[in-house]
Amino acid sequence: MVLITEELIRRRAEHNNCEIFSLEEISLHQQEIERIEYIDRWCRELKILYLQNNLISKIENVDKLKKLEYLNLALNNIEQIENLEGCESLQKLDFTVNFIGELSSVESLKQNIHLRELFLVGNPCTEFEGYREFVVATLPQLKWLDGKEIERSDRIKAMQNLCQVQLQIREQEQAYLKKRDTEKQEAKKKLENQNQKEKSEAKESKPGFNGRWYTDINNTILDYEENKECVHETQGTEKHKDSDEDEIDKKFWEEPTPFTPESRLETHRHLEEKRKATDAKRETEKQKPPRKLITAEGRALNVNEPKLDFSLSEDEDNNQIVLDLAVYRHLDTSRLDVDVQTTYIRVTVKGKTFQLVLPSEVKPDSSTAKRSQITGHLVVTMPKAVEVVGPRPTLPRPVKSAPDKAPTDNTRMAKQMERLEVDPSKHSRINLENIVKKKQPVAQGPLKLHRPAMLESLCSTGDFDDDSDVPPLI
Repeated sequence: MVLITEELIRRRAEHNNCEIFSLEEISLHQQEIERIEYIDRWCRELKILYLQNNLISKIENVDKLKKLEYLNLALNNIEQIENLEGCESLQKLDFTVNFIGELSSVESLKQNIHLRELFLVGNPCTEFEGYREFVVATLPQLKWLDGKEIERSDRIKAMQNLCQVQLQIREQEQAYLKKRDTEKQEAKKKLENQNQKEKSEAKESKPGFNGRWYTDINNTILDYEENKECVHETQGTEKHKDSDEDEIDKKFWEEPTPFTPESRLETHRHLEEKRKATDAKRETEKQKPPRKLITAEGRALNVNEPKLDFSLSEDEDNNQIVLDLAVYRHLDTSRLDVDVQTTYIRVTVKGKTFQLVLPSEVKPDSSTAKRSQITGHLVVTMPKAVEVVGPRPTLPRPVKSAPDKAPTDNTRMAKQMERLEVDPSKHSRINLENIVKKKQPVAQGPLKLHRPAMLESLCSTGDFDDDSDVPPLI
């Protein structure tokens, strides 16, 4: 049972800075409220009150709202119009799709002299013969009934036939009230039978695995085959249970029921039970064992729970590893959590884990993570822990060229060759090769010696006399 609390009213009064003492309008629709309470104490300045689509069965605790002008109670379980005499400023009243069968209860609205519009569409009383004539004649201050304007001629006709219409309305009311008593008794019996059935089912159910009782832990250990059979049996039982629930749900909605407050409450209870069962099932699914990220040996595993595309590349020039993770474009960055370790990286996206083992060790403290403003991707840059020593890049030396003529490849080669040649005259060190002169080669032999070439040249001239007594010069 949902109650009207101060917290609820303050939450629905955000447009008034959560102040309720000066509140003039409040909407409490679709809150499953069953009783109207506390509003006449906390919100005395109310002018508009929305209470449609709830489970309210009685009008109460609104008679002190002197400034109330519009009250919406559509889609509730109200059966009688009452307790509205104190609403002196009431101008519009909406009872669409309720269960008002006592049409004579509209006579309580005679004191609401400012009432101009009244809606009773979808109530059992609208099916009474003479319904509109009775309401028009009973409430002379009305201008509109069920969205249709009341003409002066309609009011005159209704006043002329008021006595006869009143007798018809009384008879139809009595028949309707008898029918309602029968429906209430049937609904009460049905509810009692349903409670007894639930109690008997609760007694027959037994705790334990697969409906068995166990007292000895050792006896609960099953071998592989038996355990496998139990698993298949449990899965079959769950499937059978789901099919039974679907059949019950289908039977519930297809079964014809009378249009009564009890049937509406039963529908609400059925939907509530189904919602709780669905929430419980989701809760059990969420409580599955956590995914294994690190093995017992301490080895990290590759995991991609969010199922995102990614690319891992190595930037050899900057000696770093770059991860590009295709995160959802409109995902808030606060839903991301990045954890870089020396051998792996872990990214949590909306509670789901993405973990990737790195090809080499990195420096976590020097790593950076950024989001792309265009694609929304997450780019993580991780410098490698081991630095690679390589040759320094050599810068090309500038080559001078003639201003009027562009140097060709041949001239460049020639200049480079000129740099490699050495001028002997400009050599600063002493040349030791010329200290001792090389001897001319002389033919070897004990009998005959060859003369040097210089002597031969001298002998060939006329100024040279060859003396045989003089030994040859060596």
